[in-house]
Amino acid sequence: MKVIDVYQQYFAAKCEFSGVPRRAVSVMLTATSDSGEIRYEVTVSFFPHRDEEDYAVSYDAVQTETVYAAKGRRSKKREAELMKTFRGTADALAEKLGAEIFWEQPLRDARLG
Repeated sequence: MKVIDVYQQYFAAKCEFSGVPRRAVSVMLTATSDSGEIRYEVTVSFFPHRDEEDYAVSYDAVQTETVYAAKGRRSKKREAELMKTFRGTADALAEKLGAEIFWEQPLRDARLG
């Protein structure tokens, strides 16, 4: 099984989970390929971000959704299409946790894989 982080970026956010305020979020589009199958997932993971250097992502305030799964392989064209709806999907996942992502406040540059 091959897992590739197609896109990942950190943003300021607002969330409270398990009684702990979360001030940041890691958002990701991940591709997983195995035995001729490809699956893309959007994941949001909220974490405390207590200071400028705190990127210790906790994995309890997480939501994931499979946005594409079929026979085939990785496709840059498909990934570009999935990125068009990425923020809407991430916002819906954040809403399930009662959270908000501040897209206009990136904490780090995007990492593309």
